[in-house]
Amino acid sequence: MQDSLQAADVSVTLTPAAHGQADLTVERISDIAGLEALGPEWQALLQGNEADCLFLTWEWQSRWWRHVSQRRRLCLLTVRRGGELVAIAPFAIRPPEPGRLVPFRTLEFMGMGDVGSDYLDLIIRPDQEAPALEALADYLKQNRLVLDFRRVDAGSRRIAGLLALLRQDGWETQQEVTDVCPYIPLQGHDWKSYIATVSRSHRANVNRRIRRLGEIFKKVEFKQATTEEERRECFTQFLRLHQLRWSGKERSNAFTGEGTLAFHAEFSQLALERGWLRLFVLRLDGEPAAATYSFRYGDKFYYYQAGLDPKLAEHSVGLATLGLAVQSALKEGVRGYDMLHGNQGYKTLWTDSSRPLSRIYCYPPNAGGTLYRQAQGLRNSLKRVLRWPVARAEARA
Repeated sequence: MQDSLQAADVSVTLTPAAHGQADLTVERISDIAGLEALGPEWQALLQGNEADCLFLTWEWQSRWWRHVSQRRRLCLLTVRRGGELVAIAPFAIRPPEPGRLVPFRTLEFMGMGDVGSDYLDLIIRPDQEAPALEALADYLKQNRLVLDFRRVDAGSRRIAGLLALLRQDGWETQQEVTDVCPYIPLQGHDWKSYIATVSRSHRANVNRRIRRLGEIFKKVEFKQATTEEERRECFTQFLRLHQLRWSGKERSNAFTGEGTLAFHAEFSQLALERGWLRLFVLRLDGEPAAATYSFRYGDKFYYYQAGLDPKLAEHSVGLATLGLAVQSALKEGVRGYDMLHGNQGYKTLWTDSSRPLSRIYCYPPNAGGTLYRQAQGLRNSLKRVLRWPVARAEARA
Protein backbone atom coordinates (compact mmCIF):
# COMPACT_ATOMS: atom_id res chain seq x y z
CA MET A 1 0.00 0.00 0.00
CA GLN A 2 2.98 2.33 0.46
CA ASP A 3 3.20 2.68 -3.32
CA SER A 4 -0.51 2.96 -4.03
CA LEU A 5 -0.24 6.63 -4.98
CA GLN A 6 2.56 6.07 -7.46
CA ALA A 7 0.20 5.15 -10.27
CA ALA A 8 0.14 7.37 -13.35
CA ASP A 9 -1.21 10.83 -12.52
CA VAL A 10 -4.75 11.69 -13.42
CA SER A 11 -6.25 15.10 -12.80
CA VAL A 12 -9.15 13.85 -10.69
CA THR A 13 -9.81 10.55 -8.94
CA LEU A 14 -13.19 9.90 -7.29
CA THR A 15 -13.75 7.50 -4.41
CA PRO A 16 -17.10 6.98 -2.66
CA ALA A 17 -17.23 7.67 1.03
CA ALA A 18 -17.29 4.49 3.10
CA HIS A 19 -19.61 5.57 5.89
CA GLY A 20 -23.08 5.38 4.45
CA GLN A 21 -23.20 8.73 2.62
CA ALA A 22 -23.69 7.86 -1.02
CA ASP A 23 -23.50 11.47 -2.16
CA LEU A 24 -20.16 12.18 -0.40
CA THR A 25 -17.03 11.77 -2.53
CA VAL A 26 -13.33 12.49 -2.21
CA GLU A 27 -11.51 13.98 -5.16
CA ARG A 28 -7.78 13.89 -5.66
CA ILE A 29 -6.53 16.76 -7.82
CA SER A 30 -3.03 16.05 -9.07
CA ASP A 31 -2.29 18.63 -11.76
CA ILE A 32 -2.03 22.41 -12.02
CA ALA A 33 -5.09 22.66 -14.24
CA GLY A 34 -7.28 21.13 -11.56
CA LEU A 35 -5.76 23.40 -8.92
CA GLU A 36 -6.35 26.50 -11.02
CA ALA A 37 -9.95 25.53 -11.76
CA LEU A 38 -10.69 25.12 -8.05
CA GLY A 39 -9.95 28.79 -7.27
CA PRO A 40 -13.47 30.29 -6.99
CA GLU A 41 -14.83 27.37 -4.93
CA TRP A 42 -11.76 27.41 -2.68
CA GLN A 43 -12.18 31.11 -1.98
CA ALA A 44 -15.88 30.70 -1.20
CA LEU A 45 -15.26 27.80 1.22
CA LEU A 46 -12.42 29.58 3.03
CA GLN A 47 -14.18 32.90 3.49
CA GLY A 48 -15.35 33.23 7.07
CA ASN A 49 -14.15 29.70 7.91
CA GLU A 50 -12.51 29.10 11.29
CA ALA A 51 -9.30 28.11 9.49
CA ASP A 52 -9.29 31.22 7.30
CA CYS A 53 -5.85 32.80 7.08
CA LEU A 54 -3.55 34.27 4.46
CA PHE A 55 -1.51 31.08 4.04
CA LEU A 56 -4.55 28.94 3.26
CA THR A 57 -5.85 31.17 0.49
CA TRP A 58 -5.96 29.73 -3.00
CA GLU A 59 -3.82 32.68 -4.11
CA TRP A 60 -0.97 31.75 -1.74
CA GLN A 61 -1.23 28.00 -2.20
CA SER A 62 -1.52 27.97 -5.99
CA ARG A 63 1.48 30.29 -6.41
CA TRP A 64 3.44 28.14 -3.98
CA TRP A 65 2.71 25.10 -6.10
CA ARG A 66 3.64 26.89 -9.30
CA HIS A 67 6.98 28.26 -8.10
CA VAL A 68 8.40 26.39 -5.08
CA SER A 69 6.81 22.95 -4.86
CA GLN A 70 10.05 21.47 -6.26
CA ARG A 71 9.84 17.67 -6.70
CA ARG A 72 6.63 17.23 -4.76
CA ARG A 73 3.52 15.74 -6.35
CA LEU A 74 0.17 17.40 -5.92
CA CYS A 75 -2.28 15.42 -3.81
CA LEU A 76 -5.00 18.00 -3.18
CA LEU A 77 -8.01 16.27 -1.67
CA THR A 78 -11.50 17.75 -1.84
CA VAL A 79 -14.72 16.41 -0.36
CA ARG A 80 -18.02 17.05 -2.15
CA ARG A 81 -21.57 16.35 -1.17
CA GLY A 82 -23.82 16.07 -4.18
CA GLY A 83 -21.29 18.03 -6.20
CA GLU A 84 -20.94 20.86 -3.66
CA LEU A 85 -17.47 21.46 -2.22
CA VAL A 86 -17.51 20.99 1.58
CA ALA A 87 -13.84 20.36 2.45
CA ILE A 88 -10.30 20.84 1.18
CA ALA A 89 -7.19 19.02 2.40
CA PRO A 90 -4.34 20.92 0.66
CA PHE A 91 -1.81 18.08 0.57
CA ALA A 92 1.31 17.33 -1.44
CA ILE A 93 3.50 14.21 -1.59
CA ARG A 94 7.15 14.79 -0.72
CA PRO A 95 9.51 12.29 -2.39
CA PRO A 96 11.95 10.08 -0.46
CA GLU A 97 15.18 11.72 0.69
CA PRO A 98 17.66 8.86 1.25
CA GLY A 99 20.49 11.28 2.05
CA ARG A 100 18.47 12.53 5.04
CA LEU A 101 17.35 9.04 6.08
CA VAL A 102 13.79 9.68 4.91
CA PRO A 103 13.10 6.33 3.22
CA PHE A 104 9.55 6.82 1.91
CA ARG A 105 7.30 9.41 0.45
CA THR A 106 5.31 11.45 2.96
CA LEU A 107 2.08 13.37 2.79
CA GLU A 108 2.39 16.97 3.95
CA PHE A 109 0.55 20.25 3.65
CA MET A 110 1.11 22.44 0.64
CA GLY A 111 3.04 25.59 1.50
CA MET A 112 6.15 24.00 3.02
CA GLY A 113 9.68 25.26 2.44
CA ASP A 114 11.29 28.66 2.52
CA VAL A 115 8.11 30.70 1.95
CA GLY A 116 7.28 30.29 5.64
CA SER A 117 3.60 29.35 5.66
CA ASP A 118 2.01 29.27 9.13
CA TYR A 119 -1.31 27.98 10.52
CA LEU A 120 -1.69 25.26 7.86
CA ASP A 121 -4.90 23.34 8.31
CA LEU A 122 -7.86 21.55 6.76
CA ILE A 123 -10.64 23.73 5.36
CA ILE A 124 -14.05 22.26 6.16
CA ARG A 125 -17.54 23.69 6.14
CA PRO A 126 -18.58 23.62 9.83
CA ASP A 127 -21.84 21.73 9.36
CA GLN A 128 -20.03 19.02 7.37
CA GLU A 129 -17.02 18.58 9.63
CA ALA A 130 -17.74 15.10 11.00
CA PRO A 131 -18.61 13.35 7.71
CA ALA A 132 -15.86 15.19 5.81
CA LEU A 133 -13.23 14.09 8.33
CA GLU A 134 -14.47 10.51 8.08
CA ALA A 135 -14.21 10.66 4.30
CA LEU A 136 -10.66 12.04 4.43
CA ALA A 137 -9.64 9.47 7.04
CA ASP A 138 -11.06 6.66 4.87
CA TYR A 139 -8.99 7.91 1.94
CA LEU A 140 -5.79 8.09 3.99
CA LYS A 141 -6.39 4.62 5.45
CA GLN A 142 -6.60 3.20 1.94
CA ASN A 143 -3.36 4.82 0.78
CA ARG A 144 -1.35 4.67 4.02
CA LEU A 145 1.33 7.26 3.55
CA VAL A 146 3.21 8.64 6.55
CA LEU A 147 1.81 12.08 7.43
CA ASP A 148 4.26 14.87 8.21
CA PHE A 149 2.32 18.00 9.16
CA ARG A 150 4.51 21.03 9.94
CA ARG A 151 3.66 24.50 11.22
CA VAL A 152 0.07 23.53 11.80
CA ASP A 153 -2.18 25.25 14.29
CA ALA A 154 -1.49 23.35 17.52
CA GLY A 155 -5.11 23.75 18.58
CA SER A 156 -6.77 22.80 15.29
CA ARG A 157 -9.93 20.83 16.01
CA ARG A 158 -10.00 19.56 12.43
CA ILE A 159 -6.50 18.07 12.49
CA ALA A 160 -7.12 16.60 15.94
CA GLY A 161 -10.32 15.00 14.66
CA LEU A 162 -8.59 13.50 11.62
CA LEU A 163 -5.79 12.04 13.76
CA ALA A 164 -8.30 10.58 16.21
CA LEU A 165 -10.03 8.72 13.39
CA LEU A 166 -6.71 7.35 12.12
CA ARG A 167 -5.66 6.20 15.60
CA GLN A 168 -8.84 4.15 15.79
CA ASP A 169 -7.41 2.13 12.91
CA GLY A 170 -4.02 1.61 14.57
CA TRP A 171 -2.10 4.64 13.32
CA GLU A 172 0.42 6.15 15.76
CA THR A 173 1.03 9.87 16.18
CA GLN A 174 3.80 12.05 17.54
CA GLN A 175 3.21 15.74 18.13
CA GLU A 176 5.39 18.52 19.51
CA VAL A 177 5.22 22.30 19.55
CA THR A 178 8.03 23.51 17.29
CA ASP A 179 7.33 27.23 16.86
CA VAL A 180 5.40 30.07 18.39
CA CYS A 181 3.89 33.07 16.64
CA PRO A 182 4.01 36.20 18.83
CA TYR A 183 0.71 38.00 18.47
CA ILE A 184 -0.35 41.53 19.48
CA PRO A 185 -4.05 41.85 20.38
CA LEU A 186 -5.12 45.27 19.11
CA GLN A 187 -8.88 45.27 19.43
CA GLY A 188 -10.07 48.31 21.38
CA HIS A 189 -6.65 50.00 21.29
CA ASP A 190 -5.18 53.12 19.77
CA TRP A 191 -1.43 53.71 19.72
CA LYS A 192 -1.36 55.38 23.13
CA SER A 193 -3.32 52.64 24.89
CA TYR A 194 -1.45 49.82 23.15
CA ILE A 195 2.06 51.14 23.79
CA ALA A 196 1.08 51.53 27.46
CA THR A 197 0.81 47.71 27.64
CA VAL A 198 4.52 47.09 26.92
CA SER A 199 7.37 47.59 29.37
CA ARG A 200 8.20 51.14 30.39
CA SER A 201 11.71 50.92 28.93
CA HIS A 202 10.50 49.61 25.57
CA ARG A 203 7.71 52.20 25.41
CA ALA A 204 10.15 55.02 26.07
CA ASN A 205 12.66 53.65 23.57
CA VAL A 206 10.12 53.30 20.74
CA ASN A 207 8.64 56.76 21.22
CA ARG A 208 12.08 58.33 21.54
CA ARG A 209 13.47 56.62 18.44
CA ILE A 210 10.51 57.63 16.27
CA ARG A 211 10.68 61.20 17.56
CA ARG A 212 14.46 61.43 17.08
CA LEU A 213 14.22 60.53 13.39
CA GLY A 214 12.28 63.76 12.83
CA GLU A 215 14.91 65.71 14.72
CA ILE A 216 17.93 64.25 12.93
CA PHE A 217 16.65 64.05 9.37
CA LYS A 218 15.02 66.82 7.39
CA LYS A 219 12.53 64.51 5.70
CA VAL A 220 11.08 61.31 7.19
CA GLU A 221 8.70 59.30 4.99
CA PHE A 222 6.94 56.06 5.87
CA LYS A 223 5.08 55.15 2.71
CA GLN A 224 2.93 52.21 1.69
CA ALA A 225 3.01 50.90 -1.88
CA THR A 226 -0.48 51.40 -3.30
CA THR A 227 0.07 51.16 -7.06
CA GLU A 228 1.77 48.55 -9.22
CA GLU A 229 4.58 50.97 -10.06
CA GLU A 230 5.14 51.65 -6.35
CA ARG A 231 4.99 47.94 -5.57
CA ARG A 232 7.77 47.15 -8.04
CA GLU A 233 9.93 50.00 -6.77
CA CYS A 234 9.32 49.32 -3.07
CA PHE A 235 9.76 45.56 -3.44
CA THR A 236 13.13 46.08 -5.11
CA GLN A 237 14.15 48.37 -2.27
CA PHE A 238 12.87 45.92 0.32
CA LEU A 239 14.88 43.05 -1.20
CA ARG A 240 18.04 45.15 -1.15
CA LEU A 241 17.47 46.17 2.48
CA HIS A 242 16.68 42.59 3.48
CA GLN A 243 19.91 41.37 1.89
CA LEU A 244 21.86 44.13 3.65
CA ARG A 245 20.31 43.18 6.98
CA TRP A 246 21.41 39.56 6.58
CA SER A 247 24.79 40.15 4.94
CA GLY A 248 26.86 39.51 8.09
CA LYS A 249 27.30 36.34 10.12
CA GLU A 250 23.54 35.83 10.35
CA ARG A 251 21.94 34.59 7.16
CA SER A 252 18.42 34.34 5.80
CA ASN A 253 17.15 32.08 3.02
CA ALA A 254 13.73 33.76 2.88
CA PHE A 255 14.43 35.35 -0.51
CA THR A 256 17.03 33.10 -2.09
CA GLY A 257 16.48 31.05 -5.19
CA GLU A 258 14.78 31.84 -8.45
CA GLY A 259 11.55 30.06 -7.52
CA THR A 260 11.15 31.85 -4.19
CA LEU A 261 11.71 35.24 -5.76
CA ALA A 262 9.24 34.43 -8.53
CA PHE A 263 6.70 33.37 -5.91
CA HIS A 264 6.93 36.66 -4.04
CA ALA A 265 6.99 38.76 -7.19
CA GLU A 266 3.73 37.19 -8.37
CA PHE A 267 2.03 36.92 -4.99
CA SER A 268 2.83 40.49 -3.94
CA GLN A 269 1.32 41.73 -7.19
CA LEU A 270 -1.80 39.65 -6.63
CA ALA A 271 -1.96 40.73 -2.97
CA LEU A 272 -1.90 44.36 -4.09
CA GLU A 273 -4.82 43.69 -6.43
CA ARG A 274 -6.73 42.00 -3.58
CA GLY A 275 -6.00 44.86 -1.18
CA TRP A 276 -3.88 42.64 1.09
CA LEU A 277 -0.37 43.98 0.50
CA ARG A 278 1.19 46.17 3.19
CA LEU A 279 4.64 46.94 1.81
CA PHE A 280 6.15 49.92 3.63
CA VAL A 281 9.46 51.71 3.09
CA LEU A 282 10.96 54.16 5.57
CA ARG A 283 12.92 56.85 3.72
CA LEU A 284 15.21 59.29 5.46
CA ASP A 285 16.06 62.37 3.42
CA GLY A 286 14.88 60.46 0.37
CA GLU A 287 17.04 57.35 0.94
CA PRO A 288 15.50 53.94 1.79
CA ALA A 289 16.50 53.08 5.37
CA ALA A 290 14.19 50.19 6.32
CA ALA A 291 11.19 48.29 4.96
CA THR A 292 8.52 45.81 6.01
CA TYR A 293 6.85 43.29 3.72
CA SER A 294 3.53 42.54 5.37
CA PHE A 295 -0.12 41.79 4.65
CA ARG A 296 -3.57 42.77 5.87
CA TYR A 297 -5.93 39.85 5.50
CA GLY A 298 -9.36 39.99 7.08
CA ASP A 299 -9.05 41.50 10.55
CA LYS A 300 -5.39 40.53 10.97
CA PHE A 301 -2.09 42.12 10.05
CA TYR A 302 0.74 39.68 9.19
CA TYR A 303 4.28 40.93 9.76
CA TYR A 304 6.10 38.74 7.25
CA GLN A 305 9.65 40.04 6.69
CA ALA A 306 11.71 43.18 7.13
CA GLY A 307 14.98 44.73 6.05
CA LEU A 308 17.17 47.65 6.99
CA ASP A 309 20.41 49.42 6.10
CA PRO A 310 22.99 48.47 8.76
CA LYS A 311 24.68 51.86 8.26
CA LEU A 312 21.63 53.42 9.90
CA ALA A 313 21.31 50.87 12.69
CA GLU A 314 22.48 53.46 15.24
CA HIS A 315 19.18 55.26 14.66
CA SER A 316 17.20 52.05 15.37
CA VAL A 317 15.45 52.29 12.01
CA GLY A 318 14.20 48.71 12.32
CA LEU A 319 12.58 49.43 15.68
CA ALA A 320 11.05 52.66 14.39
CA THR A 321 9.72 50.99 11.26
CA LEU A 322 8.03 48.25 13.25
CA GLY A 323 6.48 50.83 15.55
CA LEU A 324 5.18 52.81 12.57
CA ALA A 325 3.79 49.61 11.03
CA VAL A 326 1.89 48.83 14.24
CA GLN A 327 0.53 52.39 14.21
CA SER A 328 -0.65 51.86 10.64
CA ALA A 329 -2.38 48.59 11.62
CA LEU A 330 -4.12 50.35 14.50
CA LYS A 331 -5.40 53.07 12.17
CA GLU A 332 -6.87 50.36 9.95
CA GLY A 333 -8.72 48.92 12.92
CA VAL A 334 -7.41 45.35 12.73
CA ARG A 335 -8.02 43.03 15.66
CA GLY A 336 -4.50 41.63 15.82
CA TYR A 337 -0.92 42.02 14.63
CA ASP A 338 0.62 38.61 13.95
CA MET A 339 4.43 38.50 13.97
CA LEU A 340 4.41 34.90 12.65
CA HIS A 341 6.83 32.14 13.60
CA GLY A 342 10.26 32.88 14.94
CA ASN A 343 11.84 33.18 18.38
CA GLN A 344 13.63 36.48 17.76
CA GLY A 345 13.97 38.29 21.05
CA TYR A 346 12.74 41.62 19.74
CA LYS A 347 9.24 40.20 19.21
CA THR A 348 8.74 39.60 22.92
CA LEU A 349 9.28 43.32 23.55
CA TRP A 350 6.04 44.04 21.72
CA THR A 351 3.77 41.38 23.21
CA ASP A 352 3.57 38.55 25.71
CA SER A 353 0.89 36.73 23.69
CA SER A 354 1.69 33.95 21.24
CA ARG A 355 0.14 31.08 19.31
CA PRO A 356 1.84 27.67 19.12
CA LEU A 357 2.56 25.74 15.94
CA SER A 358 3.08 21.98 15.94
CA ARG A 359 4.82 19.34 13.91
CA ILE A 360 2.86 16.10 13.75
CA TYR A 361 3.93 12.71 12.46
CA CYS A 362 1.29 10.06 11.90
CA TYR A 363 2.48 6.55 11.05
CA PRO A 364 0.26 3.98 9.32
CA PRO A 365 0.10 0.47 10.84
CA ASN A 366 2.28 -1.18 8.21
CA ALA A 367 5.93 -1.96 7.52
CA GLY A 368 6.44 1.42 5.87
CA GLY A 369 5.26 3.27 8.94
CA THR A 370 7.48 1.20 11.21
CA LEU A 371 10.58 1.66 9.03
CA TYR A 372 9.95 5.39 8.71
CA ARG A 373 9.66 5.79 12.48
CA GLN A 374 12.89 3.80 13.01
CA ALA A 375 14.72 5.87 10.40
CA GLN A 376 13.49 9.02 12.06
CA GLY A 377 14.84 7.83 15.42
CA LEU A 378 18.22 7.10 13.82
CA ARG A 379 18.27 10.52 12.18
CA ASN A 380 17.54 12.25 15.47
CA SER A 381 20.31 10.26 17.19
CA LEU A 382 22.80 11.29 14.51
CA LYS A 383 21.80 14.92 14.92
CA ARG A 384 22.47 14.73 18.65
CA VAL A 385 25.88 13.15 18.04
CA LEU A 386 26.82 15.83 15.53
CA ARG A 387 25.68 18.60 17.87
CA TRP A 388 27.51 17.19 20.87
CA PRO A 389 30.99 18.69 20.15
CA VAL A 390 29.41 22.11 19.60
CA ALA A 391 27.38 21.86 22.81
CA ARG A 392 30.46 20.71 24.74
CA ALA A 393 32.52 23.64 23.41
CA GLU A 394 29.78 26.09 24.34
CA ALA A 395 29.59 24.62 27.84
CA ARG A 396 33.35 25.12 28.32
CA ALA A 397 33.25 28.70 27.06
